[in-house]
Amino acid sequence: MTRLSTFRERLVTADLDGIIVTNLKNIYYLSGFWGTAGTVFITRQAQYLLVDARYILAARDVADEHFEILETRDAVSEIAKLVKKENLTKIGFEDDLSYAGYQAMSEVLATVELNSLSQFTEIQRQIKSSDEVKIIQKACQISDQAFRDMLKFIEPGKTELDVANFLDFKMRELGASGISFDTIVASGKRSSLPHGRASHKPIAFGDIVTVDFGCYYDHYASDMTRTFFVGQADEQLRDIYNTVLSANQAVIDATKAGMTYGDYDKTARDVIDSAGFGAQFSHGIGHGLGLDVHEMPYFPRASETHLQENMVITDEPGIYLENVGGVRIEDDLLVTKEGVQVLTLAPKELIII
Repeated sequence: MTRLSTFRERLVTADLDGIIVTNLKNIYYLSGFWGTAGTVFITRQAQYLLVDARYILAARDVADEHFEILETRDAVSEIAKLVKKENLTKIGFEDDLSYAGYQAMSEVLATVELNSLSQFTEIQRQIKSSDEVKIIQKACQISDQAFRDMLKFIEPGKTELDVANFLDFKMRELGASGISFDTIVASGKRSSLPHGRASHKPIAFGDIVTVDFGCYYDHYASDMTRTFFVGQADEQLRDIYNTVLSANQAVIDATKAGMTYGDYDKTARDVIDSAGFGAQFSHGIGHGLGLDVHEMPYFPRASETHLQENMVITDEPGIYLENVGGVRIEDDLLVTKEGVQVLTLAPKELIII
């Protein structure tokens, strides 16, 4: 079954005659078109890509052949014509539309029932095709190599920003189109900040350093975290590192399709709880990964929802001790029937450089 036919079946199940898609990444997912503006309108009978004159040639060149491409500067008015032509009465729209956008749409489409949809396309995006997996794997390979190269670059005296900039430019040099989020570099006591943005702080001999970074390759993201030591490793932080690594590996060993979201989180949390650091593991175990660096699924601790084959998810346990330091290790995993395939292969053994 194709991506489009699956989407249309879900449209029928939701008892909708059509859906207006305005999220740019969802537009790309459904139509193959990428730009800074555009709208997709899919009905039970047809599918349309609406773009303005800036993008009409690009749309004709890259969009899925099954889409009818319409040039317009007023997508909602054009959709109103299609609604009348196909005699549609119930239309869905993505709920991340701005309030002003909704007001304008409701005025033009006053004759139809409008239904707000939460993450309708994102739910389908959770299950990756083999082509999507290959692209994510390439993004991970770029991150892996950038980390290996960074280990040769970093030394006492380099600032956190120096390291972040090195990683950002190295990933571009290796083929990335850009970074998937602002690179995190947190050293010394600052490593106790789970999302410590890179600062002008110089990295010192004896510092623990956490780097959390990723890239976009062909629209898909990677997301990886590694922690290492410069010069020497504090014994307390060394022990914490080994606990986090054990938690990360426990998730890899236990996870497969059919596991509940709650158990996915619990697998790592049990390891960290048993070491006495449960209160210092202050975030969830991970999230989905794809066109967005953070996307469905997420992992509420009490959730009985099950992991599905061909989801790509992150495994990122951490322990953070205020005024001491912190450790996080994050991998990207492909869920299979039998287990997981680890997509991030940069070294995880305790590193002292």
